[in-house]
Amino acid sequence: MKAIETCGLTKFYGKSRGIVDLDLSVDEGEFFGFIGPNGAGKSTTIRILLGLVRADSGSASVLGKDIAGEKSALLEQVGYLPSETIFYPGMRVREVIALSAGLRKKDCRREAKQLCDRFELDEGKKVDELSFGNRKKVGIVCALQHNPRLCLLDEPTGGLDPLMQREFFSLLRERNRQGATIFLSSHVLSEIQHNCDRAAMIQEGKLIACSRVEELARTRARRVHVQGNLDVSGLPGVRDIHREEDRLSFLYSGDINALVRELAKNPVRDLSILEPDLEEIFLHYYQNRGEKA
Repeated sequence: MKAIETCGLTKFYGKSRGIVDLDLSVDEGEFFGFIGPNGAGKSTTIRILLGLVRADSGSASVLGKDIAGEKSALLEQVGYLPSETIFYPGMRVREVIALSAGLRKKDCRREAKQLCDRFELDEGKKVDELSFGNRKKVGIVCALQHNPRLCLLDEPTGGLDPLMQREFFSLLRERNRQGATIFLSSHVLSEIQHNCDRAAMIQEGKLIACSRVEELARTRARRVHVQGNLDVSGLPGVRDIHREEDRLSFLYSGDINALVRELAKNPVRDLSILEPDLEEIFLHYYQNRGEKA
């Protein structure tokens, strides 16, 4: 079964673009990444999948069900963590968590207690008094206490310190091994690389790539760092040149022998040739609309 399936999904806010002709398919049980810069359309996609906003055209199904016709039944099986967590003022943490469970008509007290202990969350505090990171922890408990089949997570780690981020992803991997589908929207590329099996990249509301993470990261380009008074701007395959005094850095996707011959024309005091990091690879996708490096 497909946990998520969209076809030609389109949404505009007046004249402002949300998403355009989005075709997306996520298998049940996947740990799936959804990558894009701010404003690319990630949150719009998630809100449509939750039935919070209506698409202008196209179709979408979640866990094999139509969103419009079976919204209430679907939300019982979905956990949603928004990028910003806002609660009713004056409520205590335990009251917010109980309200969330009550909306799903489930007794989640045991699981909620375990999650609060795991994330060092004080249930007696008022939500108005919490830091941004602790409000995010409350959102995590609300989203996961009912053991959802599908977790829709929109920029979930903002505000969490590194230890809590590590604990959060440990929890997600546990849930995924138990069969839950994880849909992780993020612009933090290391989160995608270390946790996801497949990922889709979205830019300006359109899908520009979708594949296994290792396939997306595969590239012929290398990051070259060289020290010496050199000019490689005319060499085919050179781009993204950065110079600082006599230190030169650039991406190179041409013939390595041609590069060596060019470098040998002048004294070289230091040289390193490395695989580019994942961020550089994804930036290349965005700049070249999906063409391989």
